[in-house]
Amino acid sequence: MSLFKLIEHSQGSYFVEGDMTFLTLNKINTFNFPSSAKEILIDLDKVLHADSAGLALIIEWIKQSKQQNTALKFKNVPHQLLTLAKLSDFNIENFLLS
Repeated sequence: MSLFKLIEHSQGSYFVEGDMTFLTLNKINTFNFPSSAKEILIDLDKVLHADSAGLALIIEWIKQSKQQNTALKFKNVPHQLLTLAKLSDFNIENFLLS
């Protein structure tokens, strides 16, 4: 198990390291978008393991971004999360960096 870390790379750009699982996510506080942010990019390239808790966190981030009128994009989303989103009938494609 590798601890979940959300690290700011630059203003409006973050990357996730570690696991996005029930074991790692139930111990963190949710990420609050900076109120002045118009765009947020979250890179998931360094995610080692993910489960439905990881998908739930992504959905929560999307919900929060809509409430704050922030454009949110993800890149390098792990295959595990894309598969879970598809199985859950959740359309994540609109939030992927093209």
